[in-house]
Amino acid sequence: MAGKDRDRFSTATRIRLLGEQTAARVYRSQSRRQARRSRLTGRAAFLTLVVCSLVVALAYPMRQYVSQRADIADEQRRMADAREQVERLRDEKARLQDDQYVKRLAREHLHLVLPGETGYTMIDPDAAEQRRTEEGAADRPWYSNVWDGVDNADRRK
Repeated sequence: MAGKDRDRFSTATRIRLLGEQTAARVYRSQSRRQARRSRLTGRAAFLTLVVCSLVVALAYPMRQYVSQRADIADEQRRMADAREQVERLRDEKARLQDDQYVKRLAREHLHLVLPGETGYTMIDPDAAEQRRTEEGAADRPWYSNVWDGVDNADRRK
């Protein structure tokens, strides 16, 4: 019976020793993982801090750069528009040097006629009728009608 106890004791002892060894291995691997994890966490935190610092440090200058590039593009567009307007004005100035062109403009816009010519103005019958019916235009003096016509022309533009 003593042999049986010894075998049982030795098996129990072996199992206990095996459990302790296994626990020690698990504990060692967990401590290594935790050490590695804490090291990586520290490194990751430092790397995150560096990246965030770079983003914050570069955000304002990049925003300024983009804004200034947009301003430069707007100014270049305005400069091209101004050049086109200068060219149109130069062309108009050159045309105004021609006497025939000036006479044509005077005839078209100011209804001027040369001495000896007879000027005719055609009145639209519908427009004339409309003027007569507006607020009793026939009952008022002629100069009131003229001023009303000027006022109406300003409103139409």
